[in-house]
Amino acid sequence: MTAGSIAKFHWFLPTASDGRSLAVGTHGTHGAAAGGDQAPEGGADRFRAPDIAYLAQVARAAEQQGFDGILTPTGTWCEDAWLVTAALARETERLKFLVAFRPGSVSPTLAAQMASTLQRLSRGRLLLNVVTGGERDEQARFGDHLNKDQRYARTGEFLTVLRGAWSCTPFDFKGEYCDVRGATVAAPPNPLPEIYFGGSSEAAGPVAARHVDTYLTWGEPPAQVAEKLAWMRRLASEEGRALRFGIRFHVVARDTSREAWAAASRLLDRMDSAHVAQVQKVLAASESTGQARMRALHETFREGWRHDDLEIYPNVWAGVGLLRGGAGTALVGSHAEVADRIEEYRALGIEEFILSGFPHLEEAYWVGEGVLPELRRRGIAPTSSTAA
Repeated sequence: MTAGSIAKFHWFLPTASDGRSLAVGTHGTHGAAAGGDQAPEGGADRFRAPDIAYLAQVARAAEQQGFDGILTPTGTWCEDAWLVTAALARETERLKFLVAFRPGSVSPTLAAQMASTLQRLSRGRLLLNVVTGGERDEQARFGDHLNKDQRYARTGEFLTVLRGAWSCTPFDFKGEYCDVRGATVAAPPNPLPEIYFGGSSEAAGPVAARHVDTYLTWGEPPAQVAEKLAWMRRLASEEGRALRFGIRFHVVARDTSREAWAAASRLLDRMDSAHVAQVQKVLAASESTGQARMRALHETFREGWRHDDLEIYPNVWAGVGLLRGGAGTALVGSHAEVADRIEEYRALGIEEFILSGFPHLEEAYWVGEGVLPELRRRGIAPTSSTAA
């Protein structure tokens, strides 16, 4: 795919919590998202439990607005991605589901079987997001005590077995972490689910280059993204392969730039220095190189409390990362301004955009009714007739 051609756009399922403030259900301060009986102060207008009725609303909104797919995340504080996806497949008709899971939590042959079954049940709408994991405490909860380099090495073996089990021929493999005999499935998935993967460390690059279809990065300024893409293109070329590239951003888009920035500011309601410090202490313990890069984007703000430092590039706002782990940046601006930034990242070679917003139901409509039509006019987003 050449720069300027049609890209794919995905939305996000808030399977941990949702609301109008980032201060609810934040990283390391999970509150009601962790199963408590009471929502945090502020009431129902600030916290939405991830029950199936609400998640179905989000999924249907994403489908109605023309998104290609939706990411179902994984983690201790999330509802199980496989089960949620299986339930929501019956609530939608066209939407694809990008299911996140960890290789350390399931055997590769069982994952191959689960993916094959879900691909058939969803009529070909499954995508797989392999999450190697970057937080030692999180991994330990699931009985995984490998270090980061070992986890990436295991992911490479895992993906070898996964694809081998789909090959229609019983597959044998003996490695350092995976040892299977005759791995196979009753019938291979059709089509084979595309495999998505993200990782910014030196250990992650070769795994992506050898095994995955789409390499994902979190939303950094364009120069940093371009550097990462060049690195991955080189590694993939050495393996005789070519990768697709995707990026993960939150979005705050409104009819005017002023309205968008006001809405972004409201996401930090109830935030104070102690709260930020608590969240950042948790995030600083992460072994993830990508998480460290996210934290670096708002380091000046954390130390000096200068709000204007949160716009780290035109229309790229690092405020989400103050209170949330993972993707910590948002595209903020008028619909045309957000489309400008997406077009800029598209020109770098980004072919898929995984977007989200708080709360996810309303923001799916803001993006779907404001940004996507602008991108369609520019020939970057698919029309309803060409959407997958």
